[in-house]
Order: sequence, then structure tokens, then C-alpha cells
Amino acid sequence: MPAQRSVLSLVPRPTKSTVLPGRFTLDADTTLHIGTGAEPAADLLRTLLTPATGLPLRPSPQGQLALTLDPGLAGLAGLGEEGYGLTVAPHAVLLRAAHLTGLLRGIQTIRQLLPPQALSVTPQPDTRWTLPCVEITDLPRHPWRGAMLDVARHFQPVSCLRRYVDLLALHKIGVFHLHLTDDQGWRMPVSAHPKLTEIGGHRAESQQGPAGSDLYDGVPHGGSYTRAELTGLVSYAAARGVTVMPEIEMPGHVRAALAAYPHLGNNPARTLDVWTRWGVCDTVLGVHDEVLDFCRTVLDEVMDVFPSPYIHVGGEECPTAEWTHSAAARERALAQGLSSPAALHGWFLGRIGEFLVRHGRRPVGWAETGAELPLDFTVMTWRDAAHTLTAARRGHPVVSADHRATYLDYAQSEDPGEPPAQPGGVVDLRTVHAHDPVPEDAERAVAERVLGTQAQLWTEFVTTPERIEYLTYPRLCALADRAWSGATDWADFRSRLADHTARLDALGVRYRPLT
Repeated sequence: MPAQRSVLSLVPRPTKSTVLPGRFTLDADTTLHIGTGAEPAADLLRTLLTPATGLPLRPSPQGQLALTLDPGLAGLAGLGEEGYGLTVAPHAVLLRAAHLTGLLRGIQTIRQLLPPQALSVTPQPDTRWTLPCVEITDLPRHPWRGAMLDVARHFQPVSCLRRYVDLLALHKIGVFHLHLTDDQGWRMPVSAHPKLTEIGGHRAESQQGPAGSDLYDGVPHGGSYTRAELTGLVSYAAARGVTVMPEIEMPGHVRAALAAYPHLGNNPARTLDVWTRWGVCDTVLGVHDEVLDFCRTVLDEVMDVFPSPYIHVGGEECPTAEWTHSAAARERALAQGLSSPAALHGWFLGRIGEFLVRHGRRPVGWAETGAELPLDFTVMTWRDAAHTLTAARRGHPVVSADHRATYLDYAQSEDPGEPPAQPGGVVDLRTVHAHDPVPEDAERAVAERVLGTQAQLWTEFVTTPERIEYLTYPRLCALADRAWSGATDWADFRSRLADHTARLDALGVRYRPLT
């Protein structure tokens, strides 16, 4: 195994790999044998390799590098939707999969097997493009391997999102969770409600320091995406095997929406600004019919832009004091036979979940206890690892997002030189790598409901793409390794990661140095 590690150093680590004698050389004469349905994989291979190598990789029936789809491999070889088989011999390369997504995952492995210079975006004319001869069979331990980026607190241009997707794909992360709305900003246009971005997309200034601080920067902040930018991002990600899952927060975390449309709140006469503070805002949506119609209209457009089977509607940190003090909310609770206005939280999300299910989508929400969301929700547990077990035992599909192991806005070390971070404990590289999304005492049927895990990057303290990359890498490498490969030896991972940083360097990633 040490010899294999020094040759391959792949992140994530393949399920099974054997290093064989010899090398395959890609040059100007190398052509692609493209099987039926494999054309998108061939396009991706050229897109990724041409900038550095300049190789044309033309199609040919006699191509030395073959990309083939064989649906029988899903069951016969157990490769499922994302698995692949890769054979590199001195004079031929064969990449096979049951589904296109598997070929796209294999393309990233070929990329990592080449010299690191292959990942450069500029020509590298003095590099010999060789692959070690190997036999690899590879499939993920967990189907859900994701990364969430909050663009509501600090807006980022779509070019940043595309680069983020590129790096996710390199590490076989399949879900890009895009947090589009919050108290501090609304970033997605909705044609029926233009003020959401015109007003809700801009705040007067931003708080400096943690929640409760009285310091502000005095600098206006704003931005929103066009529909074309978002649909383009979805297509760009899909070409790389990444699904973009949108998140539109409700019924809390909606101050930006209420600044645009005060009549959606519990005090329609009140004028609100887009929140300039961090923390949990106590303004929430009302529960009258017009609010539900608004949410459905927004989600109709969300579903039109994002084909993701999963639609995230937030649901967490929803103070209920406004409902308690609202005569209309109390009447709604009474009419629905609810025990108290606080129970409107579950009622509200139930109506939204039903709407999404009727449209063939799967609602997703953050769970604070693991037991409060409607049963048709896929649950993201974040407050306590024990909540994963609670939710799975209720019958929910679960994504483990434990803040103590997956929140990348926490500091990476106790070094005083680290940039400003979310107040809380350190989440270091080893902690991320050690996180098992399946609870140790989960029964088999319960464990099977745990879809996987994902990283979160909330951006109260993250203003630039450079800071995003510093906080994300190399910690996301650790999460990708654990979620794809299962438990791997820490020393083995660190050794592979040390070599993998040459690939990050070639891509110009501003990662935290391995110290």
C-alpha cells in the first residue's frame, strides 16, 4: 500500500486500486473512442485538459482512450449511479460506468493521475502527459456528498460560484447547496416580486464582529444574480456531475423579504430595513393565505430555474413571538386545531412541503432537534450528532451536517493569526476527516436512511473569494475523502493530501497551508 499511495495519492481514495507496470502517454495522436451516450464525458475531458495540454483528443473508432457506458455495470459490478471502472495499460485506457455521472467521476480521477500541471489553466508545453498503469474500481460510500455556500450574508459573483463548482467536482462532491436568501440579503430574482432583489438585495452596512457587537463598517453591500446566470450555473455544474440545490429560507430568516414586502409579515404597517446585524432576527413571515401564495410563487420560479430533485426551504431558527402576539396568527392556529401559535411552524412547513411534493420535488430543512419537521422532509441535522439518529429513526432521509465537524466558518486552529471566524470551537482538518455521518449505534435500517454529509460555509465573516477558498481547503478534501471512501487511515490521508496540494497549487487555490 505505501507504494500505491506514493504513485496515486488520489483524493478521495478509490475503493479498490492496483498499480501495474508501465505508463500510458497522451500526445497529439491520442484519440477518443466515445461510446453511445458518453459524449458529455468526452466534452468534459477536453474542457478540463485542453488549456494545459493543448491536446485535441479527437474522436476516432480506433481511439486509444475509450469512454463507454454499460448499464449492466450498475447491478453486475455494483457500480450504481456514480461508480466507475478505470483500466490504464501502456497502449490503451478504458473508462467504464453504468451511468454518465460515473464517467464524469472517472474523468476527475484521470485528471488527478496526470501530472499536477494538467490542472493549470495556462499552457504547459514542457510537460510529458503520462498516466500510471492502474486498475481502479471505485464507488462512493455515501450518495450525498455536499458543500453549502452562503451568498446571502456576503454576495459573490457567479464566476466565484463556477470556480467553486469546479473544485467540488475535482473532489467528487456531488451537491452544491446554494444558500440564496436570509435576513441580510435576497439574491435570486423572482419575476412576480421584483422588489425582492431591488430592495431585499441591498443592505446599508454590515456588522463587524460577532452577534451583539455594536460596530458596523458603514459600507453598503448588495448584489443579486440574473435568471440567466443561475440557469447557466446549473448547466455548468451538471456538465461536471454536480447538482445545484437552492435554499430559500422560510418562515424565519426572511427580514430581507419583509423589507421588500412588509405586508407578508405579522405587522404589515411596519417598515423594515434589510438586516445589518448577524444572529437570529425575530421578524418572521405571517401565516395568512397571501404569504403561502407568495411562497408558492417564489418556489415555482425556483423549481423552474433549478431542476434539482431537492429544494431546501430552511425552516430553522424561527422565533414564534410574533405569532403569539398576532391576532391573525392566533386565529389561524385555532382554526387549524393547533395547540399554540408556536405549532404554526410545523403547520407552515407542512403546507410548503406538500406543495413541493405535488410538484415532484423533495423538501429539505434544517432540523434543530431531529423530530420537528414534517415526515416528507429530508432532514439536515446540525446542532447535535444525536439528532441524526433521532431523525433517521423517525423515518426521515438524513444528511449529517454537525456544526462541530462540518462548519467551515469556524477557525481551523487556535493560532491567533487565523482570520476572523464564527465564535465557537475549532474545526480542524483531523476533526473533519474523522466525522462519520452514520451514528455508531444506528440500527441497520436506520443507518441506511443517512444519505451522507456536507460542509457548510456561512459568510458573516467571509467577504472575498480568497477567504472562501482559505476556509474551504484543505478541509473539504478531508470531508470528500471520508464521504466517498469511508473511514481511511489518518496518516494515509495526510500523505495523499500532501501530494494533492500540488494539484491545488496548479489550480491557484488559496488554501490554508498544511502545518
